[in-house]
Parts: sequence; C-alpha cells; structure tokens
Amino acid sequence: MPLSRHQIKRLRAEGHRLKLKPVVIIGQKGFSENLHDEIQRALKDHELIKLRIPAGSKTEKREMSESLCTHHDAELVEAIGNIIVLYRQNSDTNRFKNITE
Repeated sequence: MPLSRHQIKRLRAEGHRLKLKPVVIIGQKGFSENLHDEIQRALKDHELIKLRIPAGSKTEKREMSESLCTHHDAELVEAIGNIIVLYRQNSDTNRFKNITE
C-alpha cells in the first residue's frame, strides 16, 4: 500500500528525530546478494532505514532508489544527495503504527 504524503512527511520527520545514520552503504560495485540480504535484515529490524548510494547523476540515483524499493517491497521516504530513506512496515514490531495508520 503506497504511503500518503502526510505519512511520508511524518516518517521523514521521524528519521530526523531519530538522527538515523546510514545502516547500509552501497559501494561503487553496486548490488550483490549480500547487500540485498543486509537491506532485508535492516528493514525487518528497523522498518525505517537510511542508505548511502554511490555518487552519480540524478537519473541513476532515482533508478537505483526505485530498484531498491521494488526489490525490497519498500517505500521511498526521502532522497537527498547520496542518502535515501526507505520504509517497510513489519507487522511483528510495527514501530511506526501510529504514523502509518
């Protein structure tokens, strides 16, 4: 289910409030199976994660963000420079239930 603008705004604020640091840093070689496993684990554990993606054009960054969201069934919350914030609800922990309702 896509997030509304209001939900995205609140998740973005939550990311700033928590002072999230990038939990996954994607290197110049791009994606590997281990990298995808680490992103899956981070989304499962934290629901809201920050990633650092390699420098490139805006189009490359957008394509990479969309690819990550599609592959991990996540929502893009924010993209600033080389940092993106992804959210995927975890029904077990549901840490951000009050925001996503």
